Amino acid sequence: MASGDSVKEMTSKFEKLNKFEGQDFRRWQKKMKFLLTTLKVVYVLSTPMPVLPESVEDEPLEATRRRSKWENDDYICRGHILNGMSDSLFDIYQNFESAKELWDSLESKYMAEDASSKKFLVSNFMGYKMIDSRPVMEQYHEMLRILGQFAQHNLKMDEAIVVAVIIDKLPPSWKDFKHNLKHNKEELTLTQLGSHLRIEESLRTQELDNNPKGKNQVGSSSVNMVEGESSKNPKKSNGKRKFKGKDDKSSNKKAKVVCWNCNKPGHFKKDCRLRKVNKDGAGPSGSKDPEKQQGQNSVFMQNFNYIQNYISVISEAFYVQDDNVAWWVDSGATSHVCKDLYWFKDFQPIEDGSVVKMGNVATEPIKGIGSVLLTFTSGKCLCLNNVLYVPGIRKNLVSEIVLNNCGYKQVLESDKYILSRHGSFMGFGYICNGMIRLNINYPSSDNSVCMASSSTSNNFHKSELWHARLGHIHYKRLKDMSKMSLIPAFDMQNNEKCKTCMLTKITRQPFKDVVRESKVLDLIHSDLCDFHATPSLGNKKYVVTFIDDASRYCYIYLLHSKDEALDKFKIYKQQVELHKNELIKVLRTDRGGEYYDPVYFESTGIIHQTTAPYTPQQNGVAERKNRTLKEMVNSMLSYSGLSEGFWGEAMLTACYILNRTPNKRSKNTPYELWCKKVPNLSYLKVWGCRAVVRLTEPKRKTLGERGIDCIFIGYAEHSKAYRFYVLESNDSVSVNTVIESRDAIFDEERFTSIPRPRDMIHQSSSKSTTQAEDVSGGASSVPEPRKSTRARKAKSFGSDFQLYLVEGTRNETISQHQYCFNIEEDPKTFSEAMASRDVHFWKEAIHDEIDSIMHNNTWVLADLPPGCKALGCKWILKRKMKVDGTIDKYKARLVIQGFRQKEGIDFFDTYAPVARISTIRLLLALAAIHNLVIHQMDVKTAFLNGDLDEEIYMKQPEGFVMPGNEHKVCKLKKSLYGLKQAPKQWHQKFDDVVLSNGFALNQADKCVYSKFDTSGKGVMICLYVDDMLIFGTDLEEVDKTKKFLSSSFDMKDMGEAEVILGIRIRKGNNGISISQSHYIEKILKKFNFENCSPVSTPIDPSLKLLPNKGSPVSQLEYSRAIGCLMYAMISTRPDIAYAVGRLSRYTSNPSSHHWQAVSRVFKYLKGTMNYGLTYSGYPSVLEGYSDASWINNLEDHSSTSGWVFLLGGGAISWASKKQTCITNSTMESEFVALSAAGKEAEWLRNLIYEIPLWPKPISTISIRCDSAATLAKAYSQVYNGKSRHLGVRHSMIRELIMTGVISVEFVRTQLNLADHLTKGLARDLVHKAAVGMGLKST
Repeated sequence: MASGDSVKEMTSKFEKLNKFEGQDFRRWQKKMKFLLTTLKVVYVLSTPMPVLPESVEDEPLEATRRRSKWENDDYICRGHILNGMSDSLFDIYQNFESAKELWDSLESKYMAEDASSKKFLVSNFMGYKMIDSRPVMEQYHEMLRILGQFAQHNLKMDEAIVVAVIIDKLPPSWKDFKHNLKHNKEELTLTQLGSHLRIEESLRTQELDNNPKGKNQVGSSSVNMVEGESSKNPKKSNGKRKFKGKDDKSSNKKAKVVCWNCNKPGHFKKDCRLRKVNKDGAGPSGSKDPEKQQGQNSVFMQNFNYIQNYISVISEAFYVQDDNVAWWVDSGATSHVCKDLYWFKDFQPIEDGSVVKMGNVATEPIKGIGSVLLTFTSGKCLCLNNVLYVPGIRKNLVSEIVLNNCGYKQVLESDKYILSRHGSFMGFGYICNGMIRLNINYPSSDNSVCMASSSTSNNFHKSELWHARLGHIHYKRLKDMSKMSLIPAFDMQNNEKCKTCMLTKITRQPFKDVVRESKVLDLIHSDLCDFHATPSLGNKKYVVTFIDDASRYCYIYLLHSKDEALDKFKIYKQQVELHKNELIKVLRTDRGGEYYDPVYFESTGIIHQTTAPYTPQQNGVAERKNRTLKEMVNSMLSYSGLSEGFWGEAMLTACYILNRTPNKRSKNTPYELWCKKVPNLSYLKVWGCRAVVRLTEPKRKTLGERGIDCIFIGYAEHSKAYRFYVLESNDSVSVNTVIESRDAIFDEERFTSIPRPRDMIHQSSSKSTTQAEDVSGGASSVPEPRKSTRARKAKSFGSDFQLYLVEGTRNETISQHQYCFNIEEDPKTFSEAMASRDVHFWKEAIHDEIDSIMHNNTWVLADLPPGCKALGCKWILKRKMKVDGTIDKYKARLVIQGFRQKEGIDFFDTYAPVARISTIRLLLALAAIHNLVIHQMDVKTAFLNGDLDEEIYMKQPEGFVMPGNEHKVCKLKKSLYGLKQAPKQWHQKFDDVVLSNGFALNQADKCVYSKFDTSGKGVMICLYVDDMLIFGTDLEEVDKTKKFLSSSFDMKDMGEAEVILGIRIRKGNNGISISQSHYIEKILKKFNFENCSPVSTPIDPSLKLLPNKGSPVSQLEYSRAIGCLMYAMISTRPDIAYAVGRLSRYTSNPSSHHWQAVSRVFKYLKGTMNYGLTYSGYPSVLEGYSDASWINNLEDHSSTSGWVFLLGGGAISWASKKQTCITNSTMESEFVALSAAGKEAEWLRNLIYEIPLWPKPISTISIRCDSAATLAKAYSQVYNGKSRHLGVRHSMIRELIMTGVISVEFVRTQLNLADHLTKGLARDLVHKAAVGMGLKST
């Protein structure tokens, strides 16, 4: 309804619009289109009338409706156009049948007439003159309207010319201002010019207000400006004051004295304070000519060519409330302004009478100038110099103009202000009340007060002054010294306190003994103890205690993870409340998050009391109980000789005993107070002693032994039985299991020191692990027992027991392996991991990741600043598998949602180099030549080491939201996986650490570092993200480097290098070989070629591949196959380089012929799966081969280049690429290939030049080519061809030859090792080329 009303209102008012009289057709045309668009009929001006069918009966109903609607809309459109014309034009155009014909006729006539008016528009603009009798801004807007008509006629004029013309047309009274603008070096835009004109006109209006003789007021402006500059009355009559006659209305009143120097009332020019300051050079010299005045920048250290210095342009709405601490960015300010003295780090008082006129027309004096240091929430500091101290201003202002002049980049996007300099992030700001507020850390006013250097600035109270002089001694001592006349007498308040003393001398309050008269279950003490370093039987790592305050009876539970504590409390609560017929009133714990569940405690009515932060003394009952239990466990383990893995059973036994022994608080035992009866201790035995346990009836044989050797490990819960750990197995009981029985013979003087089962839990990588072996041999020697015919039911041993494969005999266990099936997929979310079967393993992995993050100080909790958005995060959970398919470890990684980052706001640069694969092969060849030691290390959580420059906030990770701080976010101090800049920050961090230790950076590859002494000993580090190879002359140097790296980062020592980037490294008597047999086997299985028949060549020489003209065949699968083959080709298989490079050109639209060629490559790899590059160390010369195949691509007549470089008997760098330019002959194509090989040779030379092991001077690199014409062209000093691209390459080759980088030699085609990189070859030639490049079966 609202839109319909608006249409009616517009159409009703349309008659009031000016009729078209034949002039200003473009303006009338736009207005008319606005009306027709509102009426939704403008489409008829561009849409022809629907065609009428031959027979009206055959016309569909929908077509009839469309035609009727068009005719109706055309009638309305034509009527409104005619109604918008004058009567004379109406009579001329009323006979047009359609609106489109009418509109086209008007455009053809009046558009042509408007073309002739362009000359008049230009003439009006150029001939326009401004006069003094009218406001300048009014005339400025008239000129802008003329320029707007320029745009209507598609006339364009450069903005700089327009600005110059408008400045030149300023009225005569603006002559000085006009000259200042002309001499200004910076170019002005139209907007800036309008701002300057408006400010100048406002200032002139204010001068007229102060000088009644002036002209009438023109306008007003809310401007903050410094007064006290040059004289504002340059045309006085010989320095005499004007005589006022009798007709003057104020003649009977006392004359108002106005200073001719500062235009302020109340004093003469000779008494003006500003004049006295100017004589000392701090202000204007008093000259009437503004251009001759000097010293205008004495206070503000800025020189402006205007009459006055502007500080800020602020709207009146900005002064609604005062702000003591915030800093605001002002785009109109020409100086920084501060209202509080405590912000200044250095300060100089000013008493020259300068004032600031605010937007509310009030004036405030400038009291000083100094420097202010602002610290952003990002941690970066911004130093503001020449900040004016104005106590009366209501806001602290930062000048945007000054920041821009100092090289700072300021971006305003999505209500967020980003400040950076030279690509480095500084800080944030945000829009608040129409202004930009900076996100800064606010200092305390008590800590950083900057005292002005004047006698009146010291406002300390005498007692505070002497307290500070005497080193902040106690006020009582100060009072005693005053009485002894050692210091002046002064009054002191009894409650005087020093803020500094309160912050620096605060101590902990004493803890007093508390005597409570409580009943059973009135108060429960609880605490959680961590044994994470040594898991117990069943992989338990934590223990939680619940102690009744009245009886001190203790319950204890073993936990897999901390978050089980609350679940155990619920079990404890249900059990004891049912048993004691009482309700738990209060639970007292520390501030651990494992107990945090306010909803649960509110629903049960239990008061959950927590201790003060870092004050375990307030939970003393639980803390002392934990200490006693730990001491007993240590003693029991030491006395029995059992390993630390039995701490869980010892803990349960210690708690069982403590409940039955009296304590210092009460003579009665906790058991007696809890159960109301005296405990019987006659059945207690020495924990850890040996025992012979009688087998149960179903497992006992008629003949043979009836008992088994065990270790006593505790008392059964809720049962009159003992718990035993089985030492030796028999046919019915397995070794390393726990059984319960009451029939046993104890030997309390006999103990056995045995290790904890090694494979019950996953041990750290520092301990050696036993490799899995074939267990079939051991199993065959055990006789098969007689099987019963009755059905057997599987027995559950509980969650503490696991299933193992045991190798060996009854008397000796050779090895033991955990036996499990992995049938679950990796969880995709945190909640799926917590609900999976392997929840305990996932929890351990997640806790390890969080511990690593917290140990690295990756973030701090903070409030989210206004204007910022916190990025989300996600847990990535993976099972790391071994080569044999078993689970190696459970891996959890916290990843931030970096895809939500915005460039220029959350990150500025993301580039991070990685080592080239050619560099790795070259270093391996050098290792073969010089017999270097090759070790490998891995950086754990590498990306967490990079220091962040930007200010980034992240939501708290799922499962680790801090209780009581749910509203806070994580402010990142270091990088996190997923951030755009994480790789760059990590590489920068590693670079700084390594270079500071004396390593030298290789400029050809920024990921290679070397450190050698004068004797030739040293190491080289090759870094690929977080994997690194360490090449050393001896093991001692490698160990030194490992120790240094481990001290700087969390490293994993992987020993001698075996696998890097999926490439297996083998070091033998014949040298060093690298292969990808396992990877090739994997991709053959992936694409169903594991059982194919092998072939001897990777590509059929007679095959002619052409682009597919039809639809693609399995395009996605084809691209995956090419990607897998390309990684093998790039890493270790140069023999398939041409085939893969050729087939990759058809990835976008493969055909069945292309698939056949890809299948042939897989079949070739099947037969050569064990091929690997071998570096024997000889010859130790770097040499290359270059070749080209002319026009082997029939579709575009392009050629193929190929080159390979060898060192130490194996290929280190190769390529097979399609040439980017069309060549006219074989010689030209060979020359293009030679230039590409020369460029690679130059890089290789630069790389080895900075490797100390390479002998100096470096000899030229020989490149062999099989084209004599190309050889002659390379050594020809002048290129006289017509092709520019060949001329450029000729110049490059000549320069490389002349500088001694390369030399070009001839080689026969049969001996050219690059021949197979340009075309398909026969079997013998392929095998010969492979052997020549060092490819051998490993």
